[in-house]
Amino acid sequence: MADSKLLPSPGGDPVAVETLLQDVFGIVVDEAIRKGTSASEKVCDWKEPEELKQLLDLELQSQGESQEQILERCRAVIRYSVKTGHPRFFNQLFSGLDPHSLAGRIITESLNTSPYTYEIAPVFVLMEEEVLKKLRALVGWSSGDGVFCPGGSISNMYAINLARYQRYPDCKQRGLRALPPLALFTSKECHYSINKGAAFLGLGTDSVRVVKADERGKMIPEDLERQISLAEAEGAVPFLVSATSGTTVLGAFDPLDAIADVCQRHGLWLHVDAAWGGSVLLSQTHRHLLDGIQRADSVAWNPHKLLAAGLQCSALLLQDTSNLLKRCHGFQANYLFQQDKFYDVALDTGDKVVQCGRRVDCLKLWLMWKAQGGQGLEQRIDQAFALARYLVEEIKKREGFELVMEPEFVNVCFWFVPPSLRGKQASPHYSQRLSQVAPVLKERMVKEGSMMIGYQPHGTHGNFFRMVVANPTLTCADIDFLLNELERLGQDL
Repeated sequence: MADSKLLPSPGGDPVAVETLLQDVFGIVVDEAIRKGTSASEKVCDWKEPEELKQLLDLELQSQGESQEQILERCRAVIRYSVKTGHPRFFNQLFSGLDPHSLAGRIITESLNTSPYTYEIAPVFVLMEEEVLKKLRALVGWSSGDGVFCPGGSISNMYAINLARYQRYPDCKQRGLRALPPLALFTSKECHYSINKGAAFLGLGTDSVRVVKADERGKMIPEDLERQISLAEAEGAVPFLVSATSGTTVLGAFDPLDAIADVCQRHGLWLHVDAAWGGSVLLSQTHRHLLDGIQRADSVAWNPHKLLAAGLQCSALLLQDTSNLLKRCHGFQANYLFQQDKFYDVALDTGDKVVQCGRRVDCLKLWLMWKAQGGQGLEQRIDQAFALARYLVEEIKKREGFELVMEPEFVNVCFWFVPPSLRGKQASPHYSQRLSQVAPVLKERMVKEGSMMIGYQPHGTHGNFFRMVVANPTLTCADIDFLLNELERLGQDL
C-alpha cells in the first residue's frame, strides 16, 4: 500500500510564498524592466548554445533547490534573454514594453483562468466581447463576431476553415470526402501561415494559388481575376481570397476595394490578414491605407505588434452574425456547456474555438486602452509613422545607405553599402558582395549586444536590412544610433 503521508508543500506557507514573489517581482522590475528598457544596457548577452546550456544548468533534478538558488535562476533567465523592450531592438514586428499591458499580463497569469465559460471567467468573457466589439467598430462593422487566437497564423487558419465550412458545411462531419478540389488565392507577399494553414487543414499547398504583386508588394487585382479563371478551368472551386494589410517585409497594403470587387463578382470569402497593419485603423491620418477593409468577411489583427500590447494578443474578427464560429467548431461538451445553467448560457463562448483551455488575451489590451485612450493609441501610431519618415530622410542624407524603396508603412528597407563597395555598382559580383554585408553586421551587433535588426533577401534583391519602427518609446536619438552603429560596425568592410 502506498504511503499516504503528505510531503511538505512550499506553497503551504503564505509568508514564504509572498516573500518569494516579492523577490521575483523585484528582480523582474530591476533586470527585465529597468535594465531591459535602458539604452545604456545591452539588448542581449549572446552566448553560444553549449555555453548557454551550462550557464543555465537546464537539467531537471529529483531534488528541489533553495529559494536563493531559484532567485538566481530567475536572474539568469532574464540576463541571457533578448530584451525585446529595449529601444535598440528592431528585429521583429513587435517591440517595446507598455507598463499597463504588462500589468494586465501579470493579473492574467495570477488569476490563471480560461475564458470558455462565464462561470469561471465572468470578467474576461464580458471584457473580451467588449474589446472585440471595439475592434470590429474600427474595421467598420456595427455587428459581428470574433475571438482572440494564439497568434495571427492561427487567426488566418481559422478564416480558411470558416470559409470552407460556410460553403461546404458537410465537411465538419465527412471531412475531405465532402469537398471538391478547392482553390484559395493570396499574393506572393502573403504571410507563410496561409500555406501552412492549407496544409494543416488538409487542403494541401497546391490549393494555394499565388497572385502576382507589383513592385511595391501589393496584390494585382487583374492577376487575381486571371488566377480565378485559371483555377476554374482546371476544375478547382475557388472559395477564399486572403489579402494582406501590412506585408511582413515591405509593409505593403493590398488594394482592398478592388480585391473586394473581384470577390463580390465571384462569390468568394474575403479575408484580410491585417495582423501587422490593422492597428493603423486607429489613425485618422493613415487609416486610408486600409480603405475597403469593411467589405471583408474576416480580419486578422494583432495588437501585440504595432500597439505593443504584449505577446500574445491576436484577434480574429468576423462580419458574420449567424454564429458561424460556433456552428463550425462547436461540439457542446456536456461537462462544460450544460444548457440548464442558472445564467444565460450564450455567455459560454468557449465552443466557438478549436481550443478548450485558452489564455485570457483581452485584459492587457483593455487595460492599456483604458490608460491611453483611443487618442493616446492614435498618437502612438502617428509617432511610428513620423519616426519612419525621419529614418528615411536620414538615410537619404548619408553616404553608404540606400533605400530598397520608399516605404508607405513603418517597415524601412535599406542596404548599408560599406566603404569598399561604394561607387562600384557596375562592377562584377557587386550584388553578391553587397548581399554578404547584412549577415556580417548582424553577427557583429548581436555579439556586441548593441542592437538587433532583421535582414532578408527578397525577390531579386540580395540581403537588406528591414528596420521596424514599432517601439512606442523610440526617439530620433535611437534612429541616429542605428545608423551610426551600422557605420561603426561596417567601417572595415
